Amino acid sequence: MSFNATTRALFNLLLLSGASVLVASGAAGTLDAAATGILVLILAWMKARVVLSRYLGLWQAPVWLTGFNWALGLFCLLLLGLFLIPEIRT
Repeated sequence: MSFNATTRALFNLLLLSGASVLVASGAAGTLDAAATGILVLILAWMKARVVLSRYLGLWQAPVWLTGFNWALGLFCLLLLGLFLIPEIRT
C-alpha cells in the first residue's frame, strides 16, 4: 500500500503533533523547562516545514521553499533566543 505525498504529509503532521504532546506532557517531570521548550519549538518548526512544503505547494518551487525555510529557521532561532533569555538569567 502506498500513499500519495499529501497523505504522507498528514501522517507526518499527526506524528509530530503526537510527539509534541508527549514532550509537553510527559517530559515535564524529567526534562527541565528549557529542554522541553526547545524540543517543542523544534517539533513546531518541523510541522511548519511540512505545511509549507506540501499544503502550500512550495515543493513545486524549490527556490521559494528554500527561502521560506531560511526565514522560518531564522524566526525560530529568534523565538528560541527570546525563550532562553530568562532561563539564562536565572
